[in-house]
Amino acid sequence: MPGSYRQIDVALGDQAYQVSIGAGVRHLLPELVAATGARRAAVVSARPPEWTPDPGVPSIRIPARDGEVDKTLASVEELCRQFARFGLTRADVVVSCGGGTTTDSVGLAAAMYHRGVPVIHLPTSLLAQVDASVGGKTAVNLPEGKNLVGAYWQPRAVLCDTEYLDSLPRREWTNGYGEIARCHFIGAGDLRGLALTEQIAASVSRKAEIVAADERDTGLRHLLNYGHTLGHALERATDFAMRHGEGVAVGTVFVGRLAGALGRIGAERVAEHLDVVRHYDLPTALPEGVRATDLVALMRLDKKATNGLSFVLDGPAGAELVQDVPEETVLDTLEAMPRRRY
Repeated sequence: MPGSYRQIDVALGDQAYQVSIGAGVRHLLPELVAATGARRAAVVSARPPEWTPDPGVPSIRIPARDGEVDKTLASVEELCRQFARFGLTRADVVVSCGGGTTTDSVGLAAAMYHRGVPVIHLPTSLLAQVDASVGGKTAVNLPEGKNLVGAYWQPRAVLCDTEYLDSLPRREWTNGYGEIARCHFIGAGDLRGLALTEQIAASVSRKAEIVAADERDTGLRHLLNYGHTLGHALERATDFAMRHGEGVAVGTVFVGRLAGALGRIGAERVAEHLDVVRHYDLPTALPEGVRATDLVALMRLDKKATNGLSFVLDGPAGAELVQDVPEETVLDTLEAMPRRRY
C-alpha cells in the first residue's frame, strides 16, 4: 500500500471524485473498484501487466497503444466491442492504464458504452497525470482535426502514481512539463521551485478548481487551453512529430508574444513567458518547414474558434478567451517567431 500521498478533490456535486498523487497509489485500485460495487472490470492498458494491480474482481485485460495514431473512433469501437464480448454492464467498471491518448480513448469508450459506465484512470505519463486524466474531457481525433469527437465523462477516481514516472524517457518528461509550464499563467502560481509531486498536485489542484466552476467549457475552463491553440496546430502540421506538450510549450511562448502585440501585456510579461518555458528546458521555436498560413488554417479548426481566430491570452485581469483576433496580427507574430529543426 502507498505511504503518505496527496489527495485533490474535484468538487462536482454527485460527480465529485478524488485525485490521489504519490508513490504507490496504484495499489488503492481494488479498494476503489469495490467502492463502485462493480462485479467485473475491463482493464485497458498500454503498459506491461505488472503495471496494473489486480482490480479485485474478475477482469479482462485489453492491450492498448499510446499515441495519436490510435486515438480514433475505430479504436473506441473496438474497445466497446471487447467490453460487450466480456459481458460488461453499466454496473461494472472500466480501468485505464497509460498515457494521455489512452486516457482520452478509454474515457470516451466508457462514456459511450451502455451510455456510460464508471471509469478509473491510472495515468502513467507526466502529461496524463497533470492534465489528461483529470476533468472528464474525453475525445478522439478526426483526419480534419484533433479532439473533434468526444464527450464529458468524469472518472470515479484518478490514481497518479509517481512510481510510474521513474522509467519515462526524457521526451516524455518534456511532454508533461509543457502543461506544467502553462499553469504558471492560468493561476497556479510559480511552480518552478517545487518538488515533482508538488508540481503535479498544484497543476491538478488548479485544474480541479476550474473544472468545478465550469465543467462543460462554457467560460472559465477555456483557461486550460492556454498555449493549446497553436500547440494543437503544430501537432497536426508536423503529423504529430511534435508532441502535445512540446506544442503547448511553443504555443505558450507564442500567446505571450501575441498578447504583447495586441497591447494586453508589457514587454516584461512577454519575456516571462519565454523565461518560464526555458526553465523547464522546453522548445520555444516553431519547427522549420511549417508555414504560418498553414498554422492559421489549422487554428481556425480549433474548438474555441466560434468567432474568428480565438486564443486564451494574458491580460491586465489575467488570462481570458479573446475572440476574433486579427489574422494579420497572428501571422505577423508567427513570422517573428524563431525557427529550428527538431
